[in-house]
Amino acid sequence: MHFQGTFEKAADTASSRIYAEEEQFMAPGLQEVSQLSRLVVKEAKGRRITDMEGKTYLDFMAGVAVCSLGHCHPRYVAALKEQIEKVTVGSFTSENRAKLLHLIATITPEGLTRTQLYSGGAEAVEAAVRLAKAHTKKFEVLSFWGGFHGKTGGVLGLIGDAFKKNWGNMYPGLHLAPYADCYRCPFKMEYPGCGMFCLDFVRKVIEHNTAGSLAAIIVEPIQGTAGNIIPPAEFLHGLRQIAHENDALFIADEMITGFGRTGRMFGSNHTGLVPDIMTIGKGLGSGFPVSGLISTDAITASKPFSKPSASSSSYGGNPLASAAAYATVQTIIDEKLVENSRQVGEYMLNGLKKLQEKYEFIGDVRGAGLLIGVELVKDRRTKEPLEKAVTKQMFLEALKRGLVCMNYKPNFRINPPLTLTREEADEGLGIIDEVFDYTARHIQYK
Repeated sequence: MHFQGTFEKAADTASSRIYAEEEQFMAPGLQEVSQLSRLVVKEAKGRRITDMEGKTYLDFMAGVAVCSLGHCHPRYVAALKEQIEKVTVGSFTSENRAKLLHLIATITPEGLTRTQLYSGGAEAVEAAVRLAKAHTKKFEVLSFWGGFHGKTGGVLGLIGDAFKKNWGNMYPGLHLAPYADCYRCPFKMEYPGCGMFCLDFVRKVIEHNTAGSLAAIIVEPIQGTAGNIIPPAEFLHGLRQIAHENDALFIADEMITGFGRTGRMFGSNHTGLVPDIMTIGKGLGSGFPVSGLISTDAITASKPFSKPSASSSSYGGNPLASAAAYATVQTIIDEKLVENSRQVGEYMLNGLKKLQEKYEFIGDVRGAGLLIGVELVKDRRTKEPLEKAVTKQMFLEALKRGLVCMNYKPNFRINPPLTLTREEADEGLGIIDEVFDYTARHIQYK
């Protein structure tokens, strides 16, 4: 299908001029949502983004689950303003970092009280892998189809899709197994009659594909990039058991699922799971680049990880990052945003399930808190995804109506700020309904 956008900015606007100017110097490869929307942001407040022409958009994306407090939350802004006038860089102890680390230790699963801070998600995941290697004295890592753990060389091979093609040799010792995506089961089975065959298959992968030196199994409690996919509870507990059977560590990558996104403080909390290591980021800083790993006293004491300068980062946990993260986490707790995520998320999920009854191209609706996935399909029986040309047009139709969301792919993801209100949820659902109605009447999608 040939795709033509239905929403294009006028040739001579402030937005078009700024976008064109940046395009002359920006290296290719910018996020697809930016390239498709050509949105030039002037300001953002709460759950609203305003472009250079003054048009306002409801934000159902939150910088890909990053802006947990919403844009420019007053408490967050005040904390950063206060800190930036004092000190911003360095690895020396600061009051905010000390408070942040203590606060994190009070909300994590039992025993996970030691945190090291970094700047980006891939950096934290690479550090978690180094920690697992240091503790186990082994070198192999298992991840899953559909998983995403960062784009840097050390973890690129952990990505479970075609993204990693044509990058050359992957880092050695990285292995993949199918994730428990029950809507699109890779084994063509049905849950629960499958008996969690995917766990048996993981054991076979370890037995036949590895060199017998498994250091860790790393998994997202809910897969974000793959479409906010929620596995059965037995899957995660089974993976932890398999890791320990192989004297390996279980790493929960909570980059997206942490800090209230799923209606619980961490994705692991839904099943009472206690990982050996957790990676955190995104919503932790509500937009400020800060990430980290969390583990136990015994594991983090492992050498060489625990040697001076061995686990740290020049930017990780700097005073400004610590101020942003502490303000974010404390606000999430004080304003009961975990509970808001759960309640508004359930409300939205119910609304989307009503739309599923209305539109035959909605194959599946799932979610936990404000991490929601919608499968857009040509046929519910075959589950063949809608063509991307169609979903791109859906994205532009939503943008034209004042909604920014991740519906430009068939695995439509909804992850707004945790401060989203029911009224805003209704507004967004109304726009989605309009776009789906437009699609049903005007776009050849089969």
